[in-house]
Amino acid sequence: MVKFKIKNIEIQEILKGETPEFPKYSTQLMNLANSNAQGTRPKVVGQLSDLIQEFDGLRLDDWEKWYKNKMPNAIDNAVEKIHPMVENLKTSIEKVDKALIKKWVEDLVIDKTFMGLKFQEAILNKIATSKGVEYRLAEPKDESKGIDGYIDNKPVSIKSISYQSKVLSEKIDVPIIYYDKKKDGISIEFDL
Repeated sequence: MVKFKIKNIEIQEILKGETPEFPKYSTQLMNLANSNAQGTRPKVVGQLSDLIQEFDGLRLDDWEKWYKNKMPNAIDNAVEKIHPMVENLKTSIEKVDKALIKKWVEDLVIDKTFMGLKFQEAILNKIATSKGVEYRLAEPKDESKGIDGYIDNKPVSIKSISYQSKVLSEKIDVPIIYYDKKKDGISIEFDL
């Protein structure tokens, strides 16, 4: 059995014959701007996975003609959404100096790390207080069993709401408190 991998750049070269050149870091900036501006969302450029299924041609240049005929303003509309965000990034990047970078790193490493790792205690405290009972954090030996803490001496696990949609092999045999981090705090769900 022979196995090999075709890299994306090779696929592009095979199908198109050439790949466009972009200045260093420019695609990262455009991706970031597009992510913020949402310039290539289906409502702007169409549901591409559906459109490509409608297309019955075989060649890239035929797809380009077909798409531009089907969605005549889509490319320009995407550019009009993305370009102002690139301009915003240009303005912002000029404000980024060493002092601002230091402030950002300290916020990430000190503040956000502490808050992110200690919010479990805040969740345990809030639930225990609302029930009028005591709580405590788990010990390392408990954590290996999926236990993050105890409320009224009953073990609990604390998981992100996204945990519900994951297919994992681990089995947690204690009640789970689900949290969802929001801009203004943490939403929690539990049944204890």
